[in-house]
Amino acid sequence: MRFTLRQLSYFIAAAETGSVTRAAEQVNISQPSISAAISHLEIEFGAQLFVRHHAQGLSLTPAGQRLLVAAKDALRTTQGLYEVVNSAMGVVAGPINLGSFRTFTPLIVPELWKGFVTRYPDAQLHITEGSEAELLEGLRNARIDVALTYEISLTADMNFVPLAELPTYVLLAADHPLATRPKLRLADLEQEPFILLDLPLARQYFLSLFERAGLAPRVIAETSLPSAIRSYVGAGIGFSMMTVRPRNMSAENGYPLAYVELEDDFPPMKLGLASLKELKPSRVAEALEEFCRELIHDGSLPGMVSIPGPPSAA
Repeated sequence: MRFTLRQLSYFIAAAETGSVTRAAEQVNISQPSISAAISHLEIEFGAQLFVRHHAQGLSLTPAGQRLLVAAKDALRTTQGLYEVVNSAMGVVAGPINLGSFRTFTPLIVPELWKGFVTRYPDAQLHITEGSEAELLEGLRNARIDVALTYEISLTADMNFVPLAELPTYVLLAADHPLATRPKLRLADLEQEPFILLDLPLARQYFLSLFERAGLAPRVIAETSLPSAIRSYVGAGIGFSMMTVRPRNMSAENGYPLAYVELEDDFPPMKLGLASLKELKPSRVAEALEEFCRELIHDGSLPGMVSIPGPPSAA
């Protein structure tokens, strides 16, 4: 073997950042060292790994994309040598990158992160936020090891460990005439202005609920920011539908909100951990799964309140 693991790590940094400069900052090494490692690997493998864009960074070639997955797998295998010893000694140590769907990241992940590293101080947990589609891509190209996401987004090449079910609910301004109802049907909302969460897959899911009921929503606004949806709804601009249910019942602009259960017989969203089938989980990944099972389950969702009912005092 005429290349080193260090050269592979420099290549990975350049591939993930798309820049020699940012890669050098990430691994705390000089830019010429990054460039030299890339050039060495291209000569060794006889293939161009990057397309160099003047003043616009780097992008992977098809060969580079395949090498990125293999290089991460190689480094993971090497890390596994340490894990063999750590496992024999009962130690959970090493890095793991957890991807998290951005709508529930601020609710679930802080408590998860703090609790996990408190229990396993030798583990290094890194968080990558994204949409459902971005998390799938991250799993496939090995940027993340495991993803906290919904089952609805998964494909046949993924494993899924279910943790909890999240029913869809109606989000309304606290003073909206429908906010006092114990339950609502989609038919009650068809003429109401609808603010749609515009994220890949999530968008299609919410629109499909109306389609299944034979209704056409009156969409007046779309945004990819859950915080913006809450503020628009709180100000009385329209209603929305969500699955995550923050314990804080006020929008970011201070307006009070109401959560109303959806009466229609729609299956709840399943929240859980997704991973790529072809990759063997590390000991750290196994420990993270065990911890998630303890922390996240029906009746216990960090940062969230049950529907219906007032927020808990915790």
